[in-house]
Amino acid sequence: MRYQPPLTLTPAMVSLVAEIAEAVGRLSLVAEDTLRLRRINRIRTIQGSLAIEGNTLSEEQITAVLEGKPVLAPPREIQEARNALAAYEQMTHWQPEREADLLQAHKVLTQGLLEDAGRYRGGGVGVMQGEHVIHMAPPANRVPGLMHDLLAWLGACEAHPLIAGAVFHYEFEFIHPFADGNGRMGRLWQTLILSRWQPVLADLPVESMVHAHQQAYYRAIEQSTAKTDCAPFVHFMLERILEACRANTPQVTREVTPQVKRLLAVLDREMGRAALMQALALRDARHFRQRYLLPVLQAGLVEMTQPDHPRSPTQKYRLTAAGQRLAASHEDMT
Repeated sequence: MRYQPPLTLTPAMVSLVAEIAEAVGRLSLVAEDTLRLRRINRIRTIQGSLAIEGNTLSEEQITAVLEGKPVLAPPREIQEARNALAAYEQMTHWQPEREADLLQAHKVLTQGLLEDAGRYRGGGVGVMQGEHVIHMAPPANRVPGLMHDLLAWLGACEAHPLIAGAVFHYEFEFIHPFADGNGRMGRLWQTLILSRWQPVLADLPVESMVHAHQQAYYRAIEQSTAKTDCAPFVHFMLERILEACRANTPQVTREVTPQVKRLLAVLDREMGRAALMQALALRDARHFRQRYLLPVLQAGLVEMTQPDHPRSPTQKYRLTAAGQRLAASHEDMT
C-alpha cells in the first residue's frame, strides 16, 4: 500500500488555500514591476531560516557575504550564509521528488560544516527547543526507507501544492534524515515545492514569518506529533505563507481614480485583458496593468476567474461584490 501522511483536511485549510491563491495572483502581477525586490526577499528568506537555527547574522551582513565583502562574525555563521545563498541560487535546478537532488541540496547547504554533508545520518537525533527535546526521530536504519516513501508520495501527490509542501515539511522534520541542517532543508524544500506551483514564491520570505513566530512553529510540530496528524503544522504554515504574501504586496489607496471608474464601467461581464484594453481604447499593456488592472485587483474590486493560474492566456476578470456596489453607485450619480 502506498504511503499516505496522516492529515485531516479542515475547512480552515481550504479557506487559507483559496486566500493564498488570490494573494499570489496579485503578487504575481506586482512582481512583474518589482524584480529588484527579489534579491531583498532572498536575503530575508535566508536570514530568517538561519536565525531559526541560532545564526546571528543580520540582513546587512548576509548582503555583505553575497557581495564578497568582509564580515565580522563567527566563521561558521558566515559559512552557513554562503551555503544557503548557494542552495537557494541552485534551487531552480532541483526536482522536489528526486532523492539525488535532495541529497545534493543538503551537501550544498552543509558543505564545510558537516562531515556527512549530502548523506543520511548514521545515528540517533532529536528535535530540540532550547534544552527541551520535543521529538525523538526514528532510528537511523529506517531513514532511507522512510525518505523513499515520502518522496514517492510527493511525486504522486494530487493535493494542492500549498498543502503538499507543508505536509512534506512536517514529515521531513519528523524523520529528521540528516545529522544536522534538517530545519533549513525542510524550509528550503517546501519553498522548492511552492515555486514549482508559482515561481513568484521562490523568493517570498516565508522563513522570516516563521522566525517571527518561532515558538508557534515548534508548538505546531509538537502538536502534530502528539496527535499523529500534521494538520496543526499545515495550518500554521498556510497562515505564514498568507502573511508573507500580504506583507510583500504593496498596498494601494481605495481612492477611486478616473482609470478605476472607467474599468468598472466597462467590466459588465467576465472579460480578458485584450477585451478590456479594447473596451478602454488602450494600446499600452504596461500602462493598462499599472493604472487600471493592478489597482482594482489589489483593492478587491475585481477578481481573476483563475486565481491559481494568474498568467494563464485564458485568464479573465470579473467584478467582486464590492466592485459591483461601487460601479452601481457611480451609475446612480450619473
